[in-house]
Amino acid sequence: MELIGFLLDFILHVDRYLEAFVRDHGVWVYALLFVVIFVETGLVVMPFLPGDSLLFVVGAMCGLDLMSYPLSVGLLLAAAVMGNQSNYAIGRYFGPRVFQWEDSRFFNKAAFDRAHDFYERYGGITIVAARFMPFLRTFAPFVAGVAKMTRRRFTFFDVSGGALWVGGVITVGYFFGNFPFVKAHLDKIIWAMILIPGLIIMAGAWKSRRKV
Repeated sequence: MELIGFLLDFILHVDRYLEAFVRDHGVWVYALLFVVIFVETGLVVMPFLPGDSLLFVVGAMCGLDLMSYPLSVGLLLAAAVMGNQSNYAIGRYFGPRVFQWEDSRFFNKAAFDRAHDFYERYGGITIVAARFMPFLRTFAPFVAGVAKMTRRRFTFFDVSGGALWVGGVITVGYFFGNFPFVKAHLDKIIWAMILIPGLIIMAGAWKSRRKV
């Protein structure tokens, strides 16, 4: 329970944790951020890391000149692309056997099924759209690997989606993250970043099941 409490506090107050890390460790923050984004996008068992809110806060810190905007965008884009490539390779390796896996502490079968349904419906564009959807973004490249999408086609959607996600969210944070209203209500904004995409996914899954 203590770990869950810490993770929830970290996600909702990532701005405080990140600012403290920059103050105490300086440029090592870039290595930490690279690892977090790579792990969130690259490992199927780690879908709960705060990707969107983290990028937004990074942008806000760039706006205060506490971090470098071009370095942050370039480095975290590389982490996002490499993470997806790793996730795709894992899915490609395990292939159709994944459909027989049961839900466990290391594998969320329900999240995989939702991502697979989304992929079946929208194809390659899932890789781009999923970048902005927590949980789905972790499973989308894995599903593409299971479905044996070609590496060349996957890489096109991977880089395109990564550029829109990393560049877009950091830029929004850069211009708007330090507004007094945004800083005062950041925890609510983070909740919205988590809940709204999730509700959209569930609504789409519900509609698709009704049509079956």
